[in-house]
Amino acid sequence: MDAQAEADFREFVANRSSALLKTAVLLCGGDRHTAEDLLQNALIKVAGRWNRIDEPEAYVRQVLYRQQVSRWRLKWPHRELSVAQTPETSTTADAPSAAELRLVMRGALARLTARQRTVLVLRYFEDLPEADVARILGCSVGTVRSTTHRSLARLRTLAPELAALGPAKAEQQPSQTNSPVEVHP
Repeated sequence: MDAQAEADFREFVANRSSALLKTAVLLCGGDRHTAEDLLQNALIKVAGRWNRIDEPEAYVRQVLYRQQVSRWRLKWPHRELSVAQTPETSTTADAPSAAELRLVMRGALARLTARQRTVLVLRYFEDLPEADVARILGCSVGTVRSTTHRSLARLRTLAPELAALGPAKAEQQPSQTNSPVEVHP
């Protein structure tokens, strides 16, 4: 890589790594450390091809998705988060704060399978049509539809407080709209 290309790559990483990390965190179920590893590996792969890339951000996102797909296709056992007590649910009539909703969403996403989480991130966070998701994941549109349906049903089961949101907060609930789900690492 020549000096100009290296400078361009460094500038891209400085400007876009925050947004790319948010996507990686969602793909990894809220595990920031795993997301950082996923993003770093993607950037390493991209650095070697930097001079031949026309749209760097799209290319990096594609590498992220494919690496995540490769990770959940491995036969390694999946780690589960164990807690001593189940989280308490709010008994007050007050609406949950945005921070609480993000935590609930992050926890629910973490309890989905990697495949389910990936499909939801691509469909609702990245706002990709079903055909594009199917192409990225190497499956049929029907598989994307059924996985999306099962994933949303599982999310509703894992986080029923999200279903109780009013129309004013509907943009934070992926099952009611195609708006992006915002989870801050």
